[in-house]
Amino acid sequence: MKALALSFMMLTGVVGCHMHSNQTAAPVALSTANASSVVSGNFSPQELRAFAALQPIDTHAHVRRVDPQFNAMLDKLNVHLLDIILVDDQNPEENDLHVERNGALNFIRSSSGRAVLCTSIDPFRMRKPGFTASAITGINRDFDHGAIAVKIWKNLGMEVKDAAGNYVLPDDPALMPIYKDIAAHNKTLVAHVADPDSSWAPPNPASPDYSYYNENPIWFMYNKPHPASKEQILRARDHILEQNPNLRVVGAHLGSMEADFHVLAQHLDRYPNLAVDLAARMPYLALLPRTDAIAFITKYQDRLIYGTDLEFHARDKVEARMRYWENSYARDWRFFATNDTVDFDGITGKGLALPDSVLRKIYHDNAVHWFPGIFPGSH
Repeated sequence: MKALALSFMMLTGVVGCHMHSNQTAAPVALSTANASSVVSGNFSPQELRAFAALQPIDTHAHVRRVDPQFNAMLDKLNVHLLDIILVDDQNPEENDLHVERNGALNFIRSSSGRAVLCTSIDPFRMRKPGFTASAITGINRDFDHGAIAVKIWKNLGMEVKDAAGNYVLPDDPALMPIYKDIAAHNKTLVAHVADPDSSWAPPNPASPDYSYYNENPIWFMYNKPHPASKEQILRARDHILEQNPNLRVVGAHLGSMEADFHVLAQHLDRYPNLAVDLAARMPYLALLPRTDAIAFITKYQDRLIYGTDLEFHARDKVEARMRYWENSYARDWRFFATNDTVDFDGITGKGLALPDSVLRKIYHDNAVHWFPGIFPGSH
């Protein structure tokens, strides 16, 4: 769970939510609903019909396992997936791009058209001669085999260093030709760069990510000597947007601007080639005053794309994992589509009851627009 410490301010026509990168405060749940009033669990038959009718697309998932029960669940929910790979040298299941790609492709081939690939690059090979050309060759091969997008991850800016010991930023000169190649192939860049503000703040036991950074100190930048600041990393992302106006960029996790909806709104206004997914950041929307959340989503209804960051790996127990996926989809749908009160790991919020036209954009139309080829028959 990411940091949910927020302060609120109203702007003309859209909500603003601001927290300085150096500050973290105790999270504040705005709903006073009793636990007994929270609606949870799987879809009712009526809810499932409404959800499935949206032809929902989850644009941020990580599946590396072939299982007929899992595929049957996707059929039942009528869900399509963007299956994203990345290279994480801290995770033995994700530290080899070739193994990652093969695992994702095996699932995708089994999915009867319900999943497509978002490929990636291996930034740990950047010091090797010919890195840029090799990376372009690799992603173009994946494009030839059906990949529709390329992901860059937070290890750019937060882990990978150059020969001089400086953090490599997402707009490093070795990477810029890769972005031009993605645009030339009419594909999409998924950019998960930076992390919540609390990564750069002193440890705070009241923060929801306190345990995450205790268990994953590699991503706790506060303790790093001379880290790149969050502002530097996001400026590098903005540089990519400016230098590649024809490149579609989807900022993962609300573009890592989850604690400041004013800044997020400014970016969406400034960069027409930027959209953001909602993966793993639903609690930030739940923390907003309900009318503000509705106003923000309504204004930017063409730029917000549904995603979850859900995973399915070989180590997972199938039944428990499927139950978690279904309950997650049901909770998110209730928050967007109904007046029910839902719970996001201790953060409660009343559903937004968005109109069908907005729901269809968030769950389907925006994905089709920003990720050509993500849905059968789309281009």
